[in-house]
Amino acid sequence: MKNLQWTTAALLLGLFQPAMAQDLNTMSTAELLEKAKAEGSVTVYSFTSRIARLEKAFEAAYPGIDLQGYDISSTEQIARLKAEAAAGIANADVVYISDAPVVLNELVKPGILENYVPPRVAGRLSEANKTPILSQRVSTKVLMYNEEANPKGSPIENLWQLTIPEWKGRVVMVDPLQRGDYLDLMTEFALQADSMAKAYQAQFGKPIALGKAQDAGRKFIEDLFANDLILVKSTDDVNAAVGKLGQQKPPVGFTSYSDRRDNKDKGWALQVSNDTQPASGIVFPVVLGLVKGAKHPAAARLAIDFFMGDESKTGGEGFKPFYVPGDYATRTDIVPHPDAVALDKLSAWNINPAATAKARKDVGDLILTLP
Repeated sequence: MKNLQWTTAALLLGLFQPAMAQDLNTMSTAELLEKAKAEGSVTVYSFTSRIARLEKAFEAAYPGIDLQGYDISSTEQIARLKAEAAAGIANADVVYISDAPVVLNELVKPGILENYVPPRVAGRLSEANKTPILSQRVSTKVLMYNEEANPKGSPIENLWQLTIPEWKGRVVMVDPLQRGDYLDLMTEFALQADSMAKAYQAQFGKPIALGKAQDAGRKFIEDLFANDLILVKSTDDVNAAVGKLGQQKPPVGFTSYSDRRDNKDKGWALQVSNDTQPASGIVFPVVLGLVKGAKHPAAARLAIDFFMGDESKTGGEGFKPFYVPGDYATRTDIVPHPDAVALDKLSAWNINPAATAKARKDVGDLILTLP
């Protein structure tokens, strides 16, 4: 009888858990707050160090709820979350992450991450930014140059210039086999093969000769690596190499447009190469998700709601770390940053995560063969 009672209770719990989650999904911020206070804390894995500022802002807004933020790269997060899920562990409550092509396939589809769209902001988001996972903003990996050394504008008018002798050993980026967003950038060159072929003809005045390359995008990747592309460990390494003040012939590099926010504090002169053809780089979504089996489900939802910004035109303290040139809110009512190139004027390709996911392994395999 005891075993039967236990089994019945377990079945009932299984039936009620989805309903409980659904109830939390429809609760107002005030309703979530009461439950979050009882939980007392929330753990966030974040791919950006700006989580430290969010932690302070969240705890100031909601005293008594301890936000524990961990700065972990997207690649490391994916590996950790998969391992924790396999072990039946949920150490994080909220995941703030880029590398959407891998996230969708390896975290969302298997149910490791669950979607939560705060009711307060749902009507101010496009359907694409609400499903299958919530997108908080879009970020970039674009070509940047040193505007102190190039006061008249970018020295790169066409991406194919990066493959000629003048720029040999003067292009910097993070190793795309170590960081997913840079592999997504390389993959986009392949997916945009037609545009890369047209850009080649514009630069050199003749049709591209592919040789053994599959297409113009992959040929560009091969030629870029052959021109002594410099691979570094971190985006900050790119920024320092490209942006450092006082250089006569600085390199250019692929990095985050939003890192221009640090120019004054770090002595950089970074600027986006927005007139470069056929594009300066890529625009991609940054997403927020709930970890399945989160220990603090109400506080997790409250944190996601907070990260989406308040009712002000700039998103208030919850969005302040991202209200900088080069980050673009997905909420339609948050006004663009006045010092940024408008998103519709930014010469960067919008990635299609599904298409990127299909192609990136092949591109990664190509890069493995390059010297």
